[in-house]
Amino acid sequence: MSVSMQEVMKQSGVAFGTSGARGLVTAMTDRVCYVYARSFIKYCETSYKCEHTIAIAGDLRPSTERILKALVKAGEDSAWKVIYCGRIPSPAIALYGIDKALPTIMVTGSHIPADRNGIKFNHPQGEISKKDEQGIVSQSVDFDESIFDAAGMLKSAPELPAVEMEAEENYLKRYPAFFGSKALSGLTIGVYQHSAVGRDIVVKVLESLGATVKPFARSETFIPVDTEAIRKEDEELARDFAHKDFVDAIFSTDGDSDRPLLADDTGMWLRGDVLGILAAQALGIKRIATPVSCNTSLEKSGSFEKICRTRIGSPYVIAGMESLVDASDKSVSVAGYEANGGFLLQTDLTWEFADGTRTLPALPTRDALLPMLAVMVRVREERMCVVDLLKKLPRRFTLSDRLKEFPTEISKAKLAEIREQKLGQKLFGALTAKPSRFAKPDANGNMPAPFHGDIVSIDETDGYRMEFDSGDIVHLRPSGNAPEFRCYVETGDKERSAELLAGCMKIMEGWRK
Repeated sequence: MSVSMQEVMKQSGVAFGTSGARGLVTAMTDRVCYVYARSFIKYCETSYKCEHTIAIAGDLRPSTERILKALVKAGEDSAWKVIYCGRIPSPAIALYGIDKALPTIMVTGSHIPADRNGIKFNHPQGEISKKDEQGIVSQSVDFDESIFDAAGMLKSAPELPAVEMEAEENYLKRYPAFFGSKALSGLTIGVYQHSAVGRDIVVKVLESLGATVKPFARSETFIPVDTEAIRKEDEELARDFAHKDFVDAIFSTDGDSDRPLLADDTGMWLRGDVLGILAAQALGIKRIATPVSCNTSLEKSGSFEKICRTRIGSPYVIAGMESLVDASDKSVSVAGYEANGGFLLQTDLTWEFADGTRTLPALPTRDALLPMLAVMVRVREERMCVVDLLKKLPRRFTLSDRLKEFPTEISKAKLAEIREQKLGQKLFGALTAKPSRFAKPDANGNMPAPFHGDIVSIDETDGYRMEFDSGDIVHLRPSGNAPEFRCYVETGDKERSAELLAGCMKIMEGWRK
C-alpha cells in the first residue's frame, strides 16, 4: 500500500518539532517510525544523491531500542545499508555522518519525559533545515502493511546490527586532538551522569585532557534533565556534591548529550545562554547567531563583530550562522548557541599552540562538550574560577519556565489573544514596574506602589517578546516540540528575575482554567 507522510502525521499526532519528530511513545508505533524513516531515506535519495547507506544511534530511554529496530527495517526495505553506531550523543552521530557524507538518524526525546521519544534527522552535511523538513513530509511511501499488527507494531522486528564503534571513537578524539592532552591538567571536575547517553564519554574526554574526574549520581532509570528549566533536585544535588567534594566545576548534559550543564565550584548551574557567551569569548569567535530569547549580555559585552538574532530552534540558528559566513575570508569564525546551551560551530577553528597550529573542524549541530571544555580551558590558562568569568559580563539575568501538559493549540490561541487585544502591558506591566525615583514615603514611612510598567518595544521574531521601560523583558512562546507554553524573562538583577518569572507563571497558570 501507499501512505503519505502527511496522513501518518495527522493520524498519529506525531509531528515535526525543531529538527525531527517527537511524540508519546504510545503514538510512536513501529509503523509511524518506519514511515518517517522511509520518507527521510526517499527524500535523501533525490535531494542529496548520497550512497545508499544510513547510520543510526539512540539515547538510553526504554523505548529507544524498539524504535531503532523499526528504523533498521525501514532501511532494509529501502534497500539501504544500515550502520548502527550504538548509544552515543547526538553530536557524535552527526559528526560521523558529516565525515562519511552519510545521512544519519538519532532516536532521542532529548530532555522530555520517558513516556515520549523522538527521531532526529541529519542529512550528509549536518542537521536538516526547514526546507528539508518540508521535503520529508511531502513524501509518500509504498510498503507491505501486513508486516505490522493491529497496534502498528512489527510482527517480526529485526535484530540491531553489531555496533560500529568508529562514531564514538572519532568523537572521543575530537577535543583532545585540538586542545591537547594537558589542556585541563590540574583541574578536578565532577560529572553528574544521571541517564545521559554521553555520561561515560564525558568522563573519558575529560580524563584524556588531563583532568581529575569525579562521576556521581548515575541512574539506570531515565531522568528528564532539561538544561533550560533545571529541576530543583538537580540544583540541590550539584550544591551538595560541590560542598562535599572539592571540584573546579561540574559537567552534565541532557538525555542525548547535545545540551550542556556547567556548574561552578559552588555547584551553581550556569544558564545556557550565559555559557554560550563565555564559550564564544573563550574560543575567540567573531560572529554569533543565537535566538531572540537569549541573554542580551551578548550585545552589551562588545565582544563580537556581528550578531544575528533568530527564531528559537537549531534550524534557525544554523540559517543565521550561514548568513554570517564570510566566503572571502575563512579566518572569520562563526558559531551559534541556544538558550539550552547547545553550541554549534559553523566554521573550522584554527589556533596557534606552543607545538604548532591545530584546527578544530566545524560541527554545525548542537554539542554539549565544546562550550564546557572551552570555558574550563580558559579558566585553567588564566588561573581563575568560572565565577571570575561571569563577573566580567554585563549584569543581565535570564530565567525561564513553562506550563507543562498545556496543549499547543491553546498556547497559540492565548498568544493571539494577547497580541490582537494588546494585553501584554495590562497583564504584565505591574510586574515590571519600579517606584518613581521622585517617590517619597508617606507619613507612616510607606513607599507608594510602583507605577504600571510601559512596553517600549515588542519583538515577534518568535512568540511575543515585550521589553518594558524598566529594562525588564517578558517573552511568551508556545514550545515547538512539546505541549508546553514557555516563558522567558530577563532583568538586571538575579532575584528580580526570579520574582518576575514567578509572577508571570502565576498569571499563566490562571490560563488553565
